[in-house]
Amino acid sequence: MSSLDTIRESWATRAGFILAAVGSAVGLGNIWRFPFQVGQEGGSAFLLMYLFFILLIGLPAMLVEFTVGRRTNRNAVGALRKIGGRAWQYVGGLFILIGFIILSYYSVIGGWVLRYFGGSFTGGYTADSEAYFFEIATGFDALLFHAIFMALTVGIVALGIKQGIELAVKLMVPSVIVIMVGLAIYAVTLPGGTEGYTYYLSPDFDVLASEWRSIVPAAAGQAFFTLSLGMGVMITYASYLSKDRNLAEDSGVIIGFDTGIAILTGLIVFPLLFAAGIGAADPGPGAIFVALAGAFAEIQYGLVLGVLFFGMFAVAALSSAISLLEVVVSYAVDEYGMNRPVATGIIGGGIFLLGVPVALISDGGNPIVIDLYDILAAEILLVIGGILVMVLVAWFNADLARDELSKGIGRLGALGSLWIWLVRVPVIAVLLISLGLAFLGYYEFLSDEFIPFVSG
Repeated sequence: MSSLDTIRESWATRAGFILAAVGSAVGLGNIWRFPFQVGQEGGSAFLLMYLFFILLIGLPAMLVEFTVGRRTNRNAVGALRKIGGRAWQYVGGLFILIGFIILSYYSVIGGWVLRYFGGSFTGGYTADSEAYFFEIATGFDALLFHAIFMALTVGIVALGIKQGIELAVKLMVPSVIVIMVGLAIYAVTLPGGTEGYTYYLSPDFDVLASEWRSIVPAAAGQAFFTLSLGMGVMITYASYLSKDRNLAEDSGVIIGFDTGIAILTGLIVFPLLFAAGIGAADPGPGAIFVALAGAFAEIQYGLVLGVLFFGMFAVAALSSAISLLEVVVSYAVDEYGMNRPVATGIIGGGIFLLGVPVALISDGGNPIVIDLYDILAAEILLVIGGILVMVLVAWFNADLARDELSKGIGRLGALGSLWIWLVRVPVIAVLLISLGLAFLGYYEFLSDEFIPFVSG
């Protein structure tokens, strides 16, 4: 059965679509990846560049993906084939690959979050937070909780758009926001937290000037990553939209929520760390777990805060995971007419298998395969996919894009041309520069860390 024969679902409400998109954007991208990127890339210097890229490329790029998805009512592969011809379906295939890779290690991290949530009730990580992380990060336990997290994700996506994803995000995303606001308010009261605010919010231009080659690709990649751009999520979610939706308004709401929650995450994490005398987290994907667990062990009501934080973290991680899985499942359902529950189970199983090396291989306790997957997918493949879609729409299908954007808005006038030229020049230029720097960074990681680990 072809995609043309498949009756596609749609969002029941606008709120469902907004919360699903926000949930995809918020999740692990903001609560796990954002703090350790800030800690690794110079604190406020990274935050400044991240906000710059959100403003410069976030809204224009999201509008591109929304117009493609809604115009075609297809999955990422079918959408790009319909817009650009058969050759462009392989770019959609790249999105499928990106979602597959990212979810494979996200699921392992989601398993860590579940373990930490349980550990908050028992105080399991209070004695030695670093030893606790090394114990649960790789090995059989990591594999088991990777399987549990993946099973939860599969269960939600298998139920479909309205009864699965939309219903889940309407419960999950508001609860995440409420808990985060409460934690941020509590963080203000912590003695010693002021240094955390200074580190996070006071721009250090000296760091930016000296470390820009590392900060720029990390910030641009994070901006794209946290908004779920360049991986087919927003194309897929927009394909379930009606023609009367105002895409610009919806994009603004989603970006506003996402950026606000990213900033809020820092307003929670860094005051907690500095109040506990830990300081900014050391670089690495496990740093936020070790540092925060250590902080909760040191401050008053730490275990209660741990239950709230890691519980919220688990819900947010799940909201991201379901969006990534939906990209791949939508492709199987649209293009091959597969039964949704069957497709979800098969694809979820494949993603689980790809995540097995992440769960089992470590370098002295450090799950090094995460960096191998994350830099490749989030800073290289994701940016390549983003560049290609921007080129396809802004340079070859500008009139079509303006026409689609005008539906639900009305006449665009000069704003339509301004949007197209923003995508044609600054957005693509920034992504190209970031891609070049990311390739250099990945080469350094492979030569300095991964290859010595494998050969040693």
